[in-house]
Amino acid sequence: MSKIVIKNLEKSFGENKVINNFNIDIHDGEFIVLVGPSGCGKSTLLRMVSGLESIDQGEIFLDTKLINNLIPSKREIAMVFQSYALYPHMNVFENMSFGLKMEKISKNEISEKVNHAAATLQIEDLLERKPKQLSGGQRQRVAMGRAIVRSPQAFLMDEPLSNLDAKLRVQMRAELGQLHAQLETTTLYVTHDQVEAMTMGDRVAVIRKGVLQQIDTPREIYLYPKNIFVAGFIGSPKMNLISGEIAAKHSAHTIGIRPEHITITDEESEWSGEVKMSESLGSDTFVHIETKEFNGILTVRADGERRFTRGDKIFLNPKKENMHLFNEKGERI
Repeated sequence: MSKIVIKNLEKSFGENKVINNFNIDIHDGEFIVLVGPSGCGKSTLLRMVSGLESIDQGEIFLDTKLINNLIPSKREIAMVFQSYALYPHMNVFENMSFGLKMEKISKNEISEKVNHAAATLQIEDLLERKPKQLSGGQRQRVAMGRAIVRSPQAFLMDEPLSNLDAKLRVQMRAELGQLHAQLETTTLYVTHDQVEAMTMGDRVAVIRKGVLQQIDTPREIYLYPKNIFVAGFIGSPKMNLISGEIAAKHSAHTIGIRPEHITITDEESEWSGEVKMSESLGSDTFVHIETKEFNGILTVRADGERRFTRGDKIFLNPKKENMHLFNEKGERI
């Protein structure tokens, strides 16, 4: 296992800068998730760490070793792709052992490594099957196994669960978490799904347009977003963001408050509105309310047993201690 240190990393495609002065320290054995919208540069960053993409500027260290100019096979890093990238004409054992054969490892050691990885991933009974005979989840386990047998210093994972259906993604998230706890290998994981990021990462790095916005534990990012982008991106449903002016300062600010920090009350209160739509999710109901005070729509999390009808007039009680204030630059103050 090793730490990964990225210093002042930059990358452009023509005039389009996709990674801008990126710095991050990934601790030994840590599971870091890079999250952001499509096109923010997170996959490009991962490919630069792996050696599949060139670097315009900056340094990448594996422990204390500078790896900028090393070819991918010499970086002691294993990558798991979204597409699985399995050889269709090879069975599972052959797919998992292919890289080891290229390294001229003995047959006995190959067999031992593959069987151990297969047991870890619970795919021992699949070793003779071809990829076309496997489900999506099984193929992803094989792709993981191919990476595990190399005993890498670090794993790089590029949206490995995005091709799976919703139920299987939840299952595989849990399995990946258990696998990391077992292997304790430093992992850099890329996703556009903020739910994946929040449930899997020891720390989460939020990226926008190639710039690191915030890196912290999932809880800290949720409770204390550094800016309006992070506040709006992290959380499902997202934080309510309300524009306004602070009279004492005569300057424009934005107030942020999460749906669970607004209570629907039967008593008259300072906030009121009209129900435009409600979404029942079983244990919770998300109510979208057009407010008079802010000339916009607020989302409120309510008890799942409560029913709402479009046009209902209701009063709202915000928990002011849970409000966030952002300045005109979008930074939390």
